[in-house]
Parts: sequence; structure tokens; C-alpha cells
Amino acid sequence: MDKKQRKIVIVGDGSVGSSFAFSLVQNCALDELVIVDLVKQHAEGDVKDLEDVAAFTNATNVHTGEYADAHDADIVVITAGVPRKPGESRLDLVNRNTKILESIVKPVVASGFNGCFVISSNPVDILTSMTQRLSGFPRNRVIGTGTSLDTARLRVALAQKLNVSTDAVDAAVLGEHGDTSLVNFDEIKIAYQPLNTVTTVDDQFKADIEQAVRGKGGKIIEQKGATFYGVAISLMQICRAILNDESTELIISAPLAGEYGIHDLYLGSPAIINHNGVEKVIEAELSDDERGRMQHFASKMLNMMNVAS
Repeated sequence: MDKKQRKIVIVGDGSVGSSFAFSLVQNCALDELVIVDLVKQHAEGDVKDLEDVAAFTNATNVHTGEYADAHDADIVVITAGVPRKPGESRLDLVNRNTKILESIVKPVVASGFNGCFVISSNPVDILTSMTQRLSGFPRNRVIGTGTSLDTARLRVALAQKLNVSTDAVDAAVLGEHGDTSLVNFDEIKIAYQPLNTVTTVDDQFKADIEQAVRGKGGKIIEQKGATFYGVAISLMQICRAILNDESTELIISAPLAGEYGIHDLYLGSPAIINHNGVEKVIEAELSDDERGRMQHFASKMLNMMNVAS
């Protein structure tokens, strides 16, 4: 029996899609990588560039294509969408990017695609929820990058503040990928020790760390126009976990079905990822106040999503 071919389709070859493709070819033993973009010339240029990378790493067949190429893919990754402008929130993008999403998801599903959708377009939690609605796919086979990037920024901020390696920081950001995200300070550990035994965790400390996490994306956009390296690695880790059936715990935009008292919405949470997509959502410990804040903003996001649809 022939070994199943490992295939991923990327929709959107902007800064995120291109960086993700670069990371993917380096870190995942793919047989085929298809890049779909409205700007065909740019995608073809990326293919030529990535062919050179494949010669150094894995012998991946990289080529441009169409939505119909998704028919036998393991994963379709959607990075396409209007990027955030300086001073603009992720939620400002809802209406514009929902229309773009619909134009992608419908033809992909029509191709006969039966794998996992992975979404990084913003606002990622709403667009991941919308992808599941539009596709009709089981919730476990639709995944968003969620607060994975926020979590990386939290680890960096804490490591820099405390002068330790990021490897020593065990911390997570939950909820919306955006300004209402939650940093659960009570659960943070530094070199396996509770944070409050390592440093004074007062209101000022929390405010400084939260500002470092929430403000970093805006600063990067202001200075270089877009953020893409961090989310590219997050996408690669999710896809690698699916392809390799890793059953690894990652922070993602996860389908909530009662976790945190929230239903029918994707939000940042730890989850186990394997060949089924989301094998299990892990409900993190939250205080009553944090849980209430998460539910409040989830309600607002559901209303916004219902209006957009």
C-alpha cells in the first residue's frame, strides 16, 4: 500500500503566508505544498524561492494552484485577508474579512476537501468561528491560531522583565486574540516556581506585562508594516501536530462547547492537537472575575459575528 501523500494548501501569499510557507518547508516533511493567491505572479515568485529551500531541507513539491487543489489536501491554511492598519483594531476587520472568507471557504469545500482548516486571518477568533459555520465541518477540524502569538509575547515580556530565558517561562494568554485577552497571572511559573515567589506581582507589574503583550503587535506594525514571523511559527506548529499526529498541547483558537461557560465560539485556550485536529480542549483555571470577563467579551463577539453573517 502506498504511503499517503502529505499535502497542505495555503490561501494567501502575503507576509504571513509567505513566512509560514518558509517555516513549513524547513520543519515539516511535506510531499506537496500548494500556494493560492490572487496575485499569481507573486505566488509564482515565492514558489521559485521555496524550491531552493526544499533543495536544502525536504524534497517538497511546491507549486501555485487553485481552490480545487484542496480536494486531497490534509490541511487548508487561510492567511488571506485585509491586514490591520496602524491604529486599527482586529475587530474593525470583521465585515471586510468575512466577505473574503466566504469567497474562499465555499469553493474549498466544493472541491471535496475533507481535512482540517487552520485560520490566522484577523480577527482570528471570529473568522475561525465563521469558517466552521460556512464550511459545516465538525468543530474539531477547524482551528485558529488564537492567543498563541499573545502567549509568545507574554513569555518574552516576562523573560525580559525577570532576566531569564523564555524556556524558563510557563505562561499562557487566554480568550480573544486582541485587547480583551486574559493573562492568568496566578498560574504562571518561572523555572517551575510560582511567579509570586520569584517577584512581586502587584497591579503595576501586571499592567506593565499586559501592556507589553497587547501593545507589541501595534508597535511592530508601526515600525515595519506588519507582523508575521511569530504567527508563521504558530501555524507551522499546528500543522506539524496534525500531520505527525503528535497529540501535543498548544494554545489555539479552540472550539468552546461549555468550557469557561461559553458555547459556539472559538477562543484562545490550551488544546490537544493531533491528526483529528482538536482532540480535546483543556479548560484552564480562571478566577471568577477572569471567567466573568471572558464571558462578557465572548457575548460581544458572538453578537458581532451574528451581525456580520
